[in-house]
Order: sequence, then structure tokens, then C-alpha cells
Amino acid sequence: MELASSFSSASFLMLVALMTPAWMVLAWLLKHANWYLYETQLDGERRRSLPPGDLGWPFIGNMWSFLRAFKSGDPDSFMSSFVTRFGNTGIYKAFMFGSPSVIVTMPEPCRRVLTDDEKFQPGWPISTMKLIGRKSFIGISYEEHKRLRRLTATPVNGHESLSLYMGYIEENVISALDKWSKMGQIEFLTELRKLTFRIIMYIFLSSESEPALEALEREYTTLNYGVRAMAINLPGFAYHKALKARKNLVAIFQSIVEERRNQMKTKVSAKKDMLDALLEVEDENGRKLDDEEIIDVLLMYLNAGHESSGHITMWATIFLQENQEFLKKAKEEQEEIMKKRPPTQKGLTLKEFRQMEYLSKVIDETLRLITFSLVVFREAKSDVSMNGYTIPQGWKVLVWFRTVHLDPEIYPNPNKFDPSRWDNYIPRAGSFLPFGAGSRMCPGNDLAKLEIAIFLHHFLLNYRLERLNPGCATRYLPHSRPKDNCLARVIALSSPFA
Repeated sequence: MELASSFSSASFLMLVALMTPAWMVLAWLLKHANWYLYETQLDGERRRSLPPGDLGWPFIGNMWSFLRAFKSGDPDSFMSSFVTRFGNTGIYKAFMFGSPSVIVTMPEPCRRVLTDDEKFQPGWPISTMKLIGRKSFIGISYEEHKRLRRLTATPVNGHESLSLYMGYIEENVISALDKWSKMGQIEFLTELRKLTFRIIMYIFLSSESEPALEALEREYTTLNYGVRAMAINLPGFAYHKALKARKNLVAIFQSIVEERRNQMKTKVSAKKDMLDALLEVEDENGRKLDDEEIIDVLLMYLNAGHESSGHITMWATIFLQENQEFLKKAKEEQEEIMKKRPPTQKGLTLKEFRQMEYLSKVIDETLRLITFSLVVFREAKSDVSMNGYTIPQGWKVLVWFRTVHLDPEIYPNPNKFDPSRWDNYIPRAGSFLPFGAGSRMCPGNDLAKLEIAIFLHHFLLNYRLERLNPGCATRYLPHSRPKDNCLARVIALSSPFA
């Protein structure tokens, strides 16, 4: 029996010895599969001048490490691992979202990628395009983008439009804060997103229907969870749910577009919203936008127009509440504005908004520290030389805003919320990119800042926030937020400005 046992052990050890080289070879082949598929297709000089980095495992690439880092409490460990392994070059090769990619993390390369339309074009992943729409702003050509931006920028960001929206925004902010203060425990972020969604729906569709707002906002929540997820279109996965959400959103918008088109045939409205403008616009050849173009523009604008404003407003409120020194200074500025207001004036004006110099620094500091959009995607239209490296034609280029905004050489003690860092400070080109840069910069940036400022104005004068779980951990995908969506109470203050 002992002999049999010894024989079995020896056989097992021999089998392991024979299989180990095979496993090692298989592991080596898998590890180098992306290298073979993408790097060996380049000629010698282009291959030798690629940035440092690695393309990870087949199909998955570097996505597991990306998702692992962002689902942990240390999202910046993803890029720091590149720095540790390959040095602080600021430009790295990787395999991200299904494509060979180059990640740029330094101001000047970021600025160049975003502004050089001759060398770079939109490069969003196919999976993202399926969710946001191939005819939305992120997918259309430079010429089409310029035309649509010209159409939509003035109604969203123009001086006259901002003046018109101020009253509606302020009315809803005042009403919401009063309501929340009487509700007791609320999810502060959830309520803020509802508020900002109501505002953007009114601007684009003149809609204030509560059931429609709630239904659309639920679908957008599901959609956004799929944008940064692995593109696995199987039941139970976030991407599969997001595709279903997009289908539902398209059906809702199609119904709205058809109803509005019929209304325009029978009556003329004095008030025109963004949907009216999209339905009426013609190019120089008399061509109008088709339904797919209109729906994709609506879908993207309504999403971007409430998500970023809601999240940044929440974080700015939290940061101020946690830093009483900054809260006191911001509140004093708002009180001074109120003291100077003529007794006959009702509501904020654009002039007063532009006098909020300290509050503007609070908002910029929040935008920097949170970096709502951590990355944008471009694609090299031809081989591009950058910082001594080659970005091959057809490779994706990921502009990694988050690393730029948290660079200690640019922003000392970068993880600290400190609005005073903006005193007499003008960031150099490419070092502050909360809304992107170049021709594709977010067209709703002024509206977003206006919404945030109006909310903070009334909050600072009349309310305080009491978080129920102040030590709650943060989730970073799809956007940075407390895991409990900032469970809190909004408490009314005794204030002469209430």
C-alpha cells in the first residue's frame, strides 16, 4: 500500500512537472496576445516609438485593473500603477474599452489632443456610442458638430437665455429646499438630480409633468451605470440593462417629437424651447434634422444637463459644510449681495451672479477635486508624434482629466478642498479641464455653473446640511458619490433672507 501511495505521489509530481511548462507557455501567449494583434502590425520604427505601458490580456486588456481600482477606495491606483511600472512619462499605451489606446495625463498633451481637430477625431467606444447615440454630439463629424453646436449653444448658454432661465431655476430651488427641510431624512443627491432634471426638461421640452420626469430620470440612472461598465450584453449585466434603458428613452422621445411636430402644424407658440429649434433648423441646402439626430441630441443633452449639475452641487454643499471657514466666507459674500439689492428687486440677476467671485472659486475647486468626467475619448486620424512617442493611426487616445486635476505639481496638496488656491491663479493651458476644451467643449458649461451658484446662494443664506453617515464610503463609477447618495437632513436656519 505504501508502494502504491509513493507511486501515486511520484506520478502526480511528474504530471505537474510536465504540465508546468505548458501552463507557462499558455500564460505567456495570453499575456502577449494583444501585443501580437496590435503592436506587431506596426512597422519597426512606429513599434519602437510607442509609449511605455502594456496592452493587458486578450479582449479584457487593462479593464479589470481599471474597474478594480475604481470600485475600491483608491481609484487613482489605476494610473499610479503605470507610473510605478513605467515611470512618470505622462503618456502610456494600454488596451481600454475594447481598443488599443494611449492614455495622456499631462496638461500640454491633453490640451493638444482636445484642440487639434486635424489630428484627432472623436473616439468613443462602440459600446458607449450604442448607448448615447451615433448621431449625438460625441459621435458626429467636426462639420456636423459645429453646426449643431451653433444651433444649441445660444439657447443654452447665451446671455439672454441665461437671464430667462434664472427665474425658473431660482423658483424651483427655493421650492425644493423648503420641501426638503420638511421631509426629514432624504437622499440629498437623489433629490438634487430630480431638481436639475426638472430644470433641463423645462429648458428643452417645456415639460413639467411629474410622472414623465420620474420615468425618464429612472431610465437615465440605468443608462449611466452602463456607460463605464464592461460591454457585456447579457441579462443581469449593467450594460445589458443600459441598452434596454436607451431603447425606452428613444421610444419616449420619439413620441414627444411626433406630438410636437403635429402641434407645430396647427398652432404657433410664442415661447420656443430647444425641441422647437431642433425641429425648425435647416442647413444651407434646406435639409432639416431627421428624427434620429433630434432624439440623440435630446438624449445626450438631457443626460449631461442634469447629472453633472446635480453631483457637483451635492459635493460643493458637502465640502462647504465640512469646512466652516470656507462656508463662512461664501455665506458672507451672499449676504453682501443681498444687502446691496434694491428693495424693489425680486430674485437674482446675472449681474449679481457675476459678482459671486468667491462662490465661483468654490465651484471651480469642486469641479477640480471631483472631476465629474474623468476621461474623454479621441482617435488619431494619422500617426501623431507626442512627447517623443508615436500614437499610431486608428488608436484611441484617452484624455485622463482626473490625473491632471490631482497632480501635486500643479495643485499642491491636491486632495484637499481649498477654494483659496484660486486666488489670483490662472491655470495654464490644459491643467483645468472640467468641461473639456477645444471645439467640442461642453456647450452647457455656463448653464451648469449658473444652476450650481443659484442653489448655493439660497442654501448658504437659509439652510445647513446634516449628513446622517458623514463617514460613508465613496463610489467612483459611473460618477463619484457617497454610497448612501448623501443621506441627510436639510435644516432651515433663522435668517433675515429667508
